[in-house]
Amino acid sequence: MTHLWFVRHGPTHEKAFVGWRDVPADLSDTALITRTAAYLPKDAIVGASDLRRASDTADAIANGRVRLPNDPDLREFNFGIWDGMTFDQVAQRDPVDSRLFWEDPGVRRAPDGESWNDVAGRVSGAVDRIIAQNPAQHIVLVAHIGVIMTQIQRAASCSAYAAMGHKIDNLSVTDMQCHDGHWSIGAINHIA
Repeated sequence: MTHLWFVRHGPTHEKAFVGWRDVPADLSDTALITRTAAYLPKDAIVGASDLRRASDTADAIANGRVRLPNDPDLREFNFGIWDGMTFDQVAQRDPVDSRLFWEDPGVRRAPDGESWNDVAGRVSGAVDRIIAQNPAQHIVLVAHIGVIMTQIQRAASCSAYAAMGHKIDNLSVTDMQCHDGHWSIGAINHIA
């Protein structure tokens, strides 16, 4: 059995859509980072998205654990034109699509960006590859809210809309297990 521990990166303090824009994380809460690192299995290997908010967070919590190369397939949604815009600006620019993107996730894409299904396929492929390369281990993956929600959908066998209903705080841990292709889910949004 492989045990996956998804950690959402540290906060960015951005007030706009942040997808593939490479903004830094605020890692000043060293007490929370220390508690998060201590909560994770000591024998885990640690991977991350290649966006610095995730990779820097992974470096901060690795704490002597084996560090996998950063993986661009663990990136957040590509929000295309919306990246860097506030929710109000997006709603003004694309009033119907911006609402349906969240209310009916699946095939609807952000302009010049990705859909839920695009991201879920990309991330699931990356997770499957990482599991195949590191079978029967504890694997910590530091990623983004959208990435984690796609894997909640996968492990819980729920709709994308239901998966999006989960709160995923910065530096929270969500754990899942995979055994012979069968998924189960443990704690969601655990704060150490």
